[in-house]
Amino acid sequence: MRHLLPLTLLTFLPLLSSARAPNILWFVVDDMSPHFSCYGETAIQTPAVDRLAAEGARFTRAYVTAPVCSACRSAMITGMYQTTIGAHHHRSGRGELKIHLTEGVRPVPELFQKAGYFTCIGSGLEERDFRGLPFGEGRAGKKKAAGAPMKGRLGKTDYNFEWDTAMYDSHDWAGRGEKPFFMQVQLHGGKLRADNLEANRALAARARSELGSATDPQKVTLPPYYPRDPVLLEDWAAYLDSVRLTDLHVGRVIARLEKEGLLENTLVIFMTDHGISHARGKQFLYDEGAHIPFIVRGPGIAKGAVRTDLVEHIDMAALSLAAAGIPIPEAMQGRDIFAKDYQPRQAVFAARDRCDETVERIRSARTERFLYIRNFLPRRPHLQPNAYKDKKAIVAALRVAHDAGTLPSVSEELLFSPERAPEELYEYVNDHWQVTNLAANPDYKTELESHRARLDEWIARTGDKGPESEAMYDSDMAEYLKKSNPDVERNIVLMKQWAREGK
Repeated sequence: MRHLLPLTLLTFLPLLSSARAPNILWFVVDDMSPHFSCYGETAIQTPAVDRLAAEGARFTRAYVTAPVCSACRSAMITGMYQTTIGAHHHRSGRGELKIHLTEGVRPVPELFQKAGYFTCIGSGLEERDFRGLPFGEGRAGKKKAAGAPMKGRLGKTDYNFEWDTAMYDSHDWAGRGEKPFFMQVQLHGGKLRADNLEANRALAARARSELGSATDPQKVTLPPYYPRDPVLLEDWAAYLDSVRLTDLHVGRVIARLEKEGLLENTLVIFMTDHGISHARGKQFLYDEGAHIPFIVRGPGIAKGAVRTDLVEHIDMAALSLAAAGIPIPEAMQGRDIFAKDYQPRQAVFAARDRCDETVERIRSARTERFLYIRNFLPRRPHLQPNAYKDKKAIVAALRVAHDAGTLPSVSEELLFSPERAPEELYEYVNDHWQVTNLAANPDYKTELESHRARLDEWIARTGDKGPESEAMYDSDMAEYLKKSNPDVERNIVLMKQWAREGK
């Protein structure tokens, strides 16, 4: 595959020569894969994100280094692998034991603030929240009772380490004065769809009200390992409507920038924090969980450029600092992918660790053609017990079909095998959904060994912190136990039992 790299690199002009420092605006969206028209989705139209792509550079092979919110965002905001800074276990450092960043690693907003930028995090709209609803409305659009407290307007952070809230000046750039701004627009994205069909039908009604129509469940395309069950089809349609509503919100923010005369001097980056929340998506290292949209538009970016080289989401930190003329910290692992001397990565890496109460350890190395995955706990099933995922109607429907013996063989093999292969190897360029594991195929022995060595080298070089201590697990689980969820309590007991059994 030939990269279209020189075109975009040569057209990223030195922004320091500009009379005004550029504003930097990040769109960070929850739980969403590249299901946008500009990425080939045909069931829906997404004009606002498509516009960003047409007026900027679209990356076709961008991947998160962690496919779950808090670990991904901890990496994103520092430009560091979450495994390096010890922030790789989901919702960790929330109990008595805390996680602190090491010397030389700082959150990006601090760096912008010290450079004279006005830092803010919110919805990007003065009258609408992260869901795109007017401030003060409930989930279904109903007004809260008069005098009821309204949630703060600061956007989602979810960082696993200790940080100073003063690194954000405001929820919005409106109060910046003469300063350039660094803005994080945090959107609910795929979380607009819910765990049950009733809520998803309310979302369909919202789509009809705001967009004129709702997505037809019969017209959606599912990955081959999900059966065309009515529950899964309706859920996926709701997900696509969440994409459309996200696109509507993006368009409103862009319109605001235009109205205020800010758009042309603002570097805009659009990305999601991982893929769709599903049985093989969010929390896992296949394309469904790790592949994300990544679009950059602004001063010096070639219009309509397409980048096919491998990039990681932590590169957003480095390229943003570079665009603002702020030195990139020496320790930062993210790269300025628009630098004139940038050398494309030969591989990108990702990690899955504990998610809520469910203990896991998976690592991956992805190269031009192949995705290599190592399961450190292969004796555990793919769908380990997890209260967060198990309450979803889609997972419940899959389990019911599994118990009834009505699932297709590919679904049984990939979702419900009691154990997993220690290693997986996919020629993901052709095997789009990573269905055929080539690790045991002797024809691919050389590729398997080279990717195994590449992952080993990355783990050592980056100081992967690996499994968390039992003390840290207990510290964080103490917070979960405060919610009195019997499923969580039962799963914690099971995790400890499996650990004792060496499973």
